[in-house]
Amino acid sequence: MSVPDFAARPQLAEDVAGIVRRRIFDGTYAAGTYVRLDQLAAGLGVSVTPVREALFELKAEGLLDQQPRRGFVVRPVTVRDITDVSDVQAHIGGELAARAAASISEPQLQELNRIQSDLESAYAADDGERAVRLNHEFHRAINVAADSPKLAQLMSQITRYAPESLFPTIDGWPDESNRHHRRLLDALARRDAPLARTAMSEHLAAGAAPLIEHLTRRGVVG
Repeated sequence: MSVPDFAARPQLAEDVAGIVRRRIFDGTYAAGTYVRLDQLAAGLGVSVTPVREALFELKAEGLLDQQPRRGFVVRPVTVRDITDVSDVQAHIGGELAARAAASISEPQLQELNRIQSDLESAYAADDGERAVRLNHEFHRAINVAADSPKLAQLMSQITRYAPESLFPTIDGWPDESNRHHRRLLDALARRDAPLARTAMSEHLAAGAAPLIEHLTRRGVVG
């Protein structure tokens, strides 16, 4: 790759990991592809240090294998992997939403409603990059309201597996996601913890099937 797919040079391993992760899920790096450390560093215009750290991070996530004397190779993305990640997200996310419902403040609720309105506008304008950022802010705000930092940290680690940038491109998902978010906001406004847990769990679980179908059409999932 000679043309970097980011506006500014990444300075951290996390930035590089995000680029490689996206290339895996958009099919640029197919299963079995070797990701060459020096080649990737040169293509991105960075030193090998953040690239090496990024590849080890992706290995820990299960997206890459490291083979002796041959380097890092892309592992297959499977239906089971995506389903398992979705199930865990649904469980942890549901618990965070339930805790948020029990403790959310009125200013926090108002901020969530503002973010959701902006998110719907971004979807309507077909501004996928802004939609991804706002969707992340929406879920992060709920996790902050839950006041459970360790659980929120675990959720953040799990969510990295499938890049959020994919979801605005999935047919029908923006409208479905907005409906889920509005249902969740209603549960939070009522301070109804069981309903918030159910709404969030169903929202996160619902993304698995369209994501699998989307990745299958792209040839990422065999």
